[in-house]
Amino acid sequence: MANGTFSANPKTEWLTEVGADRNMRLLEDFWYDDPNGRRWAAPKGSVVNGASIPEALWSSVGSPYTGDYRRASIVHDVACDTPGVSREDADDMFYWACLTGGCSAAQAKVFYLGVRIGSWASGSGLFALAEIAPKPRLAIEHSRAELVLQAKYTLVADVLASTPDDFATVKAVIDQELDH
Repeated sequence: MANGTFSANPKTEWLTEVGADRNMRLLEDFWYDDPNGRRWAAPKGSVVNGASIPEALWSSVGSPYTGDYRRASIVHDVACDTPGVSREDADDMFYWACLTGGCSAAQAKVFYLGVRIGSWASGSGLFALAEIAPKPRLAIEHSRAELVLQAKYTLVADVLASTPDDFATVKAVIDQELDH
């Protein structure tokens, strides 16, 4: 349990909806116990969509429901919508859950940066989230907000590449870079 444990493999069903059509509903309770013993619950009936990492970063970070961070994305989605849970705490948990899910330390850094950029974007006031929300368009079209996210991500990822893998350092570097 060095990085924590998941309850099991999540049981879900796809919801067929108009639009992005990527929502899933949990058919059973699912949870992650972090290294400090805190339980991050995703109750039966929760709807998740992996949107913690902005779509503009999917080509760099990865799209929802792919790779070893799938289970981490479920508990992160629910945590982000849970009253009394700070986004920062949810993001920190996501890092550890990524490691528990099988991500390497380098992958966990990249995914953690992705959710921190998502948090930064929603709280920065630089642009409306509507500008980075999924919408029908040509794949090569990018809004100003998406270009800003991609540029910020690239700049911070370049700094992270030479950063030691310990979480405290990774978090400090990301926070410092996002404050600029």
